[in-house]
Amino acid sequence: MIRLFLREHFMWLCFLIGWQLILNALLLLDIGFRDVSLLYVNSVWGVLVVLMLLLRYVRERNELYKAYHHEKHYVAATRAFYEQELQLMQQQQKEAELRLLEQQDEVLAWVHDMKSPLTALKLVHESITNQTERERAEKEWLRIYLLLDQQLHATRLQNIADDNRLERTDLQTIIIDEIKALRTWCFEKQLAIDFDGTDISVISDAKWVGFIVRQLLTNAVKYSHTNGVITIDVTEQHERVSIVVQDEGIGIAAEDLPRVFKKSYTGTLGHETKAATGMGLYLAKQSAQVLNIELSIASVEGEGTTATMTFTKRNAYIETLRM
Repeated sequence: MIRLFLREHFMWLCFLIGWQLILNALLLLDIGFRDVSLLYVNSVWGVLVVLMLLLRYVRERNELYKAYHHEKHYVAATRAFYEQELQLMQQQQKEAELRLLEQQDEVLAWVHDMKSPLTALKLVHESITNQTERERAEKEWLRIYLLLDQQLHATRLQNIADDNRLERTDLQTIIIDEIKALRTWCFEKQLAIDFDGTDISVISDAKWVGFIVRQLLTNAVKYSHTNGVITIDVTEQHERVSIVVQDEGIGIAAEDLPRVFKKSYTGTLGHETKAATGMGLYLAKQSAQVLNIELSIASVEGEGTTATMTFTKRNAYIETLRM
């Protein structure tokens, strides 16, 4: 095995020996080095080379043993070793992906199972005659529905490429549907929603666009003051369509703005309200990026927040659809 080690490092040994011969020649020919002991220099150099070789041998002994045992070339044995490690890592990755898919299926099954009791709960609360109790029950039902909806889309987000459908989407229909879904919450806080309607449409996935609008509206309602106003504007300019959701609520602290789209980040106000999960804007941002929708947040603490969704009429998704 030592012979194999020396053979594999033959070029390095030739280099070291050649350099030592050159050094000896310089010491002999240059009169300035006449008093230098060649034996001393060569001894020190030889000890250093031996130590270096011993260190390399100890470090490479296991790989050399594999090459010697299988009668392979050292380089071939090393390559085989790393290929085996790569195959093991790929196998582990596949197993992890399978476990992830199984977990996703379990979560999706759980969410769908939860829809049945949620539907039954909706029927029960509609039978409540006391208006105050009925509105309170509907608000709690809505909170559960929104949390389940977030979990459903968080699970589907990892496979959004297989879970979307590009088509001409009417923005007015989506926005009105989301406003209706939150009407009970808006009634409780006595919020007014100013939306004049629009006939503008875009090419995108209606379900995911609705989900993003839902997150923006939910935040606007959650952080608006009682008797406040939420304004929704849809504009079209220079092949860009924008949905702007603006509230007059508590706003976002300046130090929190750069991190509002981070996962599970609730910020200063989120810690104060105890109800924020930090997932809504994160999921909205991730969904928007996949759909080539620009999503931005501007806010002044104490004055309100403005969230903007911008669709570009020419992007990779639309070009693919046209093909």
